[in-house]
Amino acid sequence: MFKKLQQTTLLLVFLTNINLTLFGQSIVEETPAVDYIRTIQFTGNQEFAGIPIIKLGEPLRITFDDIHGDEADYYYRITHYNFDWTPSVLYKNEFMDGFDEIRIVNYENSFNTLQMYSHYTLSIPNEDTRGLKVSGNYILEIYNDDDETVFSRKFIIYEPLTTVKVYTKRSRDFKYIDTRQSVQFEINSPNQILRNPKKTVQTLVIQNNDIKEAITNLIPQFTIANKLVYKYDQESSFWGGNEYLSFDSKDIRAAYASIAKIELKDIYHNYLHRNITRANRRYTYNPDINGNFVIRNINANDNNNVEADYVWMHFLLESYEGIGDGELHIYGNFNNYTLDDSTKLQYNKETGFYSATRLFKQGFYNYKYVLLRPDGTLDPGIISGNYDETENEYTVIPYYRAPGARYDRAIGKGTGNSSTITN
Repeated sequence: MFKKLQQTTLLLVFLTNINLTLFGQSIVEETPAVDYIRTIQFTGNQEFAGIPIIKLGEPLRITFDDIHGDEADYYYRITHYNFDWTPSVLYKNEFMDGFDEIRIVNYENSFNTLQMYSHYTLSIPNEDTRGLKVSGNYILEIYNDDDETVFSRKFIIYEPLTTVKVYTKRSRDFKYIDTRQSVQFEINSPNQILRNPKKTVQTLVIQNNDIKEAITNLIPQFTIANKLVYKYDQESSFWGGNEYLSFDSKDIRAAYASIAKIELKDIYHNYLHRNITRANRRYTYNPDINGNFVIRNINANDNNNVEADYVWMHFLLESYEGIGDGELHIYGNFNNYTLDDSTKLQYNKETGFYSATRLFKQGFYNYKYVLLRPDGTLDPGIISGNYDETENEYTVIPYYRAPGARYDRAIGKGTGNSSTITN
């Protein structure tokens, strides 16, 4: 009797451990870069990327700077995830051809700059990691000699098995008709039957490559032959926002349109003209690159990656009384849309302005001001405003897990732009 009770207890412990392993998985988040890691650029074939979305078989590339400039050793690790960013059950050899946990050997030091730094480049495929074999969600983790993660970034690999048409509509709710943009789309799968799509197909809808504010809870409303149709209104809507502000520090020793003053201390300091609150004003079209940035030094001889210097950028914003206990931040892809101490604005009672100072590598940058509320929600419009006319780019990624399959496949990619918005 005791032996049977002991066996039952062991079985319950075993099943409990399985339950914790399989059903207690947590959703993984990106690790923000430590303070001395700067200017992370993670792309596939596209020029800009908040989150790289790469066709299966295409290369990807990540670069970053260590402003300690001491040629430290860094390593990389790649992990595969489910649609909801919980770890997938695939073994490494099932999704990767080759090995990871390899030292990054391609780096060079800055040249002719006041701020010394080491610039690292990782390209995949390479001689160790020959390629990734399946589609889906991934995280690339960069860590140091002590196995401490210095940052991690998400990316998506998709298979072109479907065609995705994306449309942008004005809200059907008159309360939001001038401020929100609804994303409607169709997924056409001519060569593969998507079985039971309301349970097996999931979608990711991204505005301007900012996955942190993506919409994920949409199921197809109806099907027409092999086509899945999503014609939601509020459920698939984003705040229109406003065009991004910008500055250009390609020559840190000369003032351009957005720069009011220049100082040389330990390194160069650029002071931007004061920004105003744009909410409740008329919309004005201002071409932008949807929150992205480009590294460039007008005086570089050959290689912007190591000849572009670093500069302290000083931001100044007129005071606004409606933020309550929230925090104002500068916001953009320059740090992967992360809000931290380096992006937080401080209020100066003497001047009556908000200000922030942050280190940037020379280049052209988009940014805007957002409010982080005490409950952790983001308000992008309280300073910049929300307009249905704003030009935004939308990306839709469908995922499919066939009955009995072990992972979520990303089976297509579609893009649309609100410049063609209709009623």
